[in-house]
Amino acid sequence: MRKIIHVDMDAFYASVEQRDDPSLRGRPVVVAWRGARSVVCAASYEARTYGVRSAMPAVRAERLCPDAVFVPPDFTRYRAVSRAVREIMLRHTDLVEPLSLDEAYLDVTENKTELPTATKVAKAIRESIRDELSLTASAGVAPNKFLAKIASDWKKPDGLFVIRPEEVAAFMPSLPVARLPGVGKVMGEKLAALGVTLCGELQQVALGELEQRFGRYGARLHQLSQGIDNGRVQPDRPTQSISAEDTFEQDLPLSELAPHIEKLAEKAWDASRKTPRVGRTVVLKLKTADFRILTRSYTPPTPPASLESFVGFALQLRAKVELDDATRYRLVGVGLGNFSEPEPAESQSELF
Repeated sequence: MRKIIHVDMDAFYASVEQRDDPSLRGRPVVVAWRGARSVVCAASYEARTYGVRSAMPAVRAERLCPDAVFVPPDFTRYRAVSRAVREIMLRHTDLVEPLSLDEAYLDVTENKTELPTATKVAKAIRESIRDELSLTASAGVAPNKFLAKIASDWKKPDGLFVIRPEEVAAFMPSLPVARLPGVGKVMGEKLAALGVTLCGELQQVALGELEQRFGRYGARLHQLSQGIDNGRVQPDRPTQSISAEDTFEQDLPLSELAPHIEKLAEKAWDASRKTPRVGRTVVLKLKTADFRILTRSYTPPTPPASLESFVGFALQLRAKVELDDATRYRLVGVGLGNFSEPEPAESQSELF
């Protein structure tokens, strides 16, 4: 039986800003650049009471909370604080899997500090974050990653919630299926059509029917509804994708995107050179003026071997966008995905 902790910093970017500028404490803080094209990176809990949320257009946040204090993001500072949080976690276990700057999984089945329970480890981590960094974190403790992440959100902010192995069977039936990984709006509607809104109802659907309707994800749903998750904490998660994107000051037609695609491809390519793994799939992402998101991808027979070939593939993907010529775009992104270890021949070619 594993002991897993999920640690999630509370309103991380906004909390760092409030910590470092006492005049912001107790006030609704929105971490975002002002402007029609900006989106919210983070919102303090004071701002959230007005309905402000991450990824919301900044102009909408300003309408919801006219008294909000807008602070431009400082990712260099946030990364430094994130490293300090990670160092606190590593005092207890080497099995730390970062998900982002503000959250991580820890496997403390065996821990370095010889604390007797995972709950005591979680308490010690939260106390160190508070005492050393003057920030708060919420934590969830459970026998697997899925339940630990659910638990960390249960008593936010600055909370700790524990789901013990013997409590899983009683905890799961009343959990909304919307809380399951992969159940978004579309999947939620499909399950609702089956009369399923709670995990207890999902447990009553036969595994064969779920697989017939949803393929391999049906089997995953069957397991999650019972609180089963066999995923292990991976301290060194290999690179899966690298991308760069930009939001324009003014919406642009498809015909004017080439220089932006080239610039972003160069940024993504430079970033990809920092990992020994090889990206095999080129991805182009577009967002229209009315916020529709389109993605096009291509996996060539051999991975892109140079910036020029990568840019060429990205520009070719633009031709696969079949919307009306009058369509305007507010954002473009270029990425490299499907990373894997290089074949020997690929390693040789990079040397020469």
